[in-house]
Amino acid sequence: MNSARISELLKTRPKTSLYWGLYSVGAQEGAKPDLGIAVAKKLAKRAVDRNRLKRMIRAMIWTAQATTLNSDVVVKLKKPVGRNTRGRLRKKEKELLRSQIQGLI
Repeated sequence: MNSARISELLKTRPKTSLYWGLYSVGAQEGAKPDLGIAVAKKLAKRAVDRNRLKRMIRAMIWTAQATTLNSDVVVKLKKPVGRNTRGRLRKKEKELLRSQIQGLI
């Protein structure tokens, strides 16, 4: 997905939850649905956690795009993770993030 397409998607109105913003627009004709993920370093300090979140999002969106969701999607983290656990993403918080993104899809 190129930057012009991402900018176009970010101008649309997102579905939001406490931690996530999901921007979605119908895929362009003749093209496969695309995915963009934004997890800022300010919001998830550790690279391990950023990568884990990206893998989690990628897996959920791809399964949704394969079955029901047929649109380009950009997912953006809105709030910092790991505030109560000294900057580390723990299992309880990961499950909360997963349930919120699942609710948006």
